Amino acid sequence: MPMWLIPMVYAVGSMAVGIWLPRLERAYLGSYTLDMSVSSAQAYLSAGASGMMALTGIVFSIAFVMVQFSAIAYSPRLVLWFARDYTLFHSLGVFVATFVYALCTLAWVDRGGSATVPLFSSILAAAMLMLSILLFSRLVQRLSDLQIANVLHMIGDKGREVIRDMFQAADTRPNGRANVKIEPAEEACRGPITQTLRHAGGPRTIARLDVAALVNLAREAEAVIVMESAVGDTLVDGAPLLRVHGPGKQLSERLLRRAIRLEMERTFEQDPKYPLRLLVDVAIKALSPAINDPTTAVQAIDQIEDLLRRLGRAGFDTGHATDVNGDVRLVIPMPTWNDYLTLALDEIRQYGAGSVQVMRRLRSALAAVAESLHSADRAEAVRKYLTHLDLAIDHSPLDAEDRTVARQEDRQGLGLTRRRVEERPVEPAGAATAAPGPRT
Repeated sequence: MPMWLIPMVYAVGSMAVGIWLPRLERAYLGSYTLDMSVSSAQAYLSAGASGMMALTGIVFSIAFVMVQFSAIAYSPRLVLWFARDYTLFHSLGVFVATFVYALCTLAWVDRGGSATVPLFSSILAAAMLMLSILLFSRLVQRLSDLQIANVLHMIGDKGREVIRDMFQAADTRPNGRANVKIEPAEEACRGPITQTLRHAGGPRTIARLDVAALVNLAREAEAVIVMESAVGDTLVDGAPLLRVHGPGKQLSERLLRRAIRLEMERTFEQDPKYPLRLLVDVAIKALSPAINDPTTAVQAIDQIEDLLRRLGRAGFDTGHATDVNGDVRLVIPMPTWNDYLTLALDEIRQYGAGSVQVMRRLRSALAAVAESLHSADRAEAVRKYLTHLDLAIDHSPLDAEDRTVARQEDRQGLGLTRRRVEERPVEPAGAATAAPGPRT
C-alpha cells in the first residue's frame, strides 16, 4: 500500500467508528453514561481535537528537519530512506484519526438535549490521545537516529541484510514452478538471440528482479533470458533490458516487464552495492574541505570493512538461476570482487590521501579483509590494493614523518598502532607511474 494512503485509512476508519459507536451505545448501552458535565466533556473533546492539529504540524516539522538534515549532513540518497519511515506515516494517521474521532464524539455529547456524555466513546477518545502522546515521544526519540553512528549502523544493517538474502547458503528455494538459486556457474548454452526487450520512457532504475517469474517464463519457452542491465542500473529510452536466447518462441513482453521492477532511484533490494555507495558518500562528504571530519570517514570504513568481509566469502562473479531440472534459464550480471573493492575504497583513498587517520584505518581494514578471505585470488587482489595505497601515500602531500605514520595499521585511525610498515623511498616525479588499483 502506498505510504500516503496510511493516514487516509486511519481517518476513514476513525470516522466510521465515530459515527457508529455512539449510535450502538445509545441503542444498546443507553444506561452507561460518563459522570461528567456536558460543558466539561465538550471542552475536553474540543481541546483534544484542536490539539491534534497543532501536534500534526509539529510532526510535519520534525519530518522536514529529518529530511533536510540527512540530505545536507550525510547524502541526498538518504532522504528517501528517512522520508519513507513507517513510524512517521502511522503517527500522522493516529493524529488525524484522533482529531476526526474527537469531532464525531463531540457531536453526540448532549445529543437531542439528553444532557448525557457517551461513556465508551469518551474513553476511546482518551485512549487515542494517550496513543498519540506515545507516538509523538517515539518520533522525538527518532531524532537520535540521525546521529552519525546510528545512521552508519542502519546503512550497515541494510547491507548485511541484503548480502544475507542474496548469498544465503540454501541450495534451492521453492518458488512457484521453479527452484531458484543464484550461484556461480559455467556459461550457459544460450543459442541465437530471438527477442530483445528495451526500456521505453523516461530514465528509471532497476530496483528488483522477480527471478522466479523470469525463470518460469524462460522454462516454458525452453529459452535462456540474459539480463543486459543489472539491478541498480539506470535505464534511458531504448536501453536494452534483456535478450532471449532460444528456439524462437516469443515471450510475453507484458509479463517480462512485470518481472522487472523499476523505480525513480536505487533501493537496497537485491543490490549489495547500494549500501556501500551510501557509506562511501558519507565518508567522502566528511573528507571534503568544507567539513573536514576524518573521524566520520573512519566510522564509515568500520561498516565498509564488515560488508567486504561478508562479500569476500560469497560467490557472486556470475549470477545464474536454474529451473527445477537444473537447467540455466536466467543469466544476471553481477559485480566482481574487484568491482566491490573499487566501489568501497577508491574514492575514500583519493579524497583521504592527505589524512593520516584515514590512511591508517584503510590499511588496517585491507589487512583484516585479506586475512579473512578463503579465496587466494581475492586475497591477492586486496594485497595489490595495499600496494596501491602505499603508492598513494608516497605521492600524497604528507611529509616523510607523516608518511611513516600513515603506513601504520590502526583500527581507530589514530589511537592504537597495531603494526608498523617501513617507509619506502619516494621515486622522483616521472620516474615511475603509480600501479593501477583493482579494476574490472
